[in-house]
Amino acid sequence: MSEVNTTTSLRLAGIIEAPTGKLMSIRRASLSALLIAAVSACLLLSGCAGSDGQKDDTDIWSETKLYSEANEKLNDGDFAKCGKYFDKLEGRFPFGPYSQQAQINAAYCYWKAQETALAQIAIDRFIKLHQGSPNLDYGYYLKGIISFNDDLGWLGKFTGQDLSERDPKAAKEAFESFKVVVERFPDSKYAPDSLDRMRYIVNSLAEADVIVARFYFQRGAYLASANRAQLVIRDYDRAPAVEEALYILVKSYEKLGMTDLANDSLRVYKLNFPDSQMMTTGQRVIKERKWWQIWNK
Repeated sequence: MSEVNTTTSLRLAGIIEAPTGKLMSIRRASLSALLIAAVSACLLLSGCAGSDGQKDDTDIWSETKLYSEANEKLNDGDFAKCGKYFDKLEGRFPFGPYSQQAQINAAYCYWKAQETALAQIAIDRFIKLHQGSPNLDYGYYLKGIISFNDDLGWLGKFTGQDLSERDPKAAKEAFESFKVVVERFPDSKYAPDSLDRMRYIVNSLAEADVIVARFYFQRGAYLASANRAQLVIRDYDRAPAVEEALYILVKSYEKLGMTDLANDSLRVYKLNFPDSQMMTTGQRVIKERKWWQIWNK
């Protein structure tokens, strides 16, 4: 009697297996319970998804209709929606005839909608996947434009902040993209504008370094201001900011008591900027500039 009770207890504890027939019944019951739970979960999720009464009609659109609707939104200036439509088109039909164009159009739409991060993702994907595309020159050009216009939004426009006063990271990335257009696609219709923008970026980066050199000089860090001024002269020798860089270099050497270096720098300054009045006034004349007003000597 004790053996029967012990065996029964072990079975209940799961240590001794139940007979095959009973085991199969238990498994069927467990599977049925899991199936019911899964179906219930699906129904619950479906109910939650549709509870707001909204439905994405684009899920049943054909490739042609989705492309047509996306282009219609583009023409209407609804850039946020056209970006989503082109993104959806490329995602649903990655090997379709509109796939390449959808990627590049999505990048453009997101850029126009000021969704810079999404625009960068879209254009990077296009460049990575379509190195043989006849639109690759435009792809790199658009990538440069997206980074080039990576400003401070409405605040940057309101204050009129120049590219030289921002973080130079985006400007350098834009420069590299425009450089690809100019070097790899010299006959591209986007090459001349890319070259103009490259010149503007170089001048703006030079201006940014001069701002730093000026900051150091005004706070008495003359060695640091001299080093930064030398950097501008070395890396951006044709930029208008070189005028002030030489001025800061002369004044920094004077403050450091390095008379010979100050005189040498002054000689270079007068040779390159014979009409400059900066040594007298301490101010450089800077004309109002836009990105298309390229600085050239």
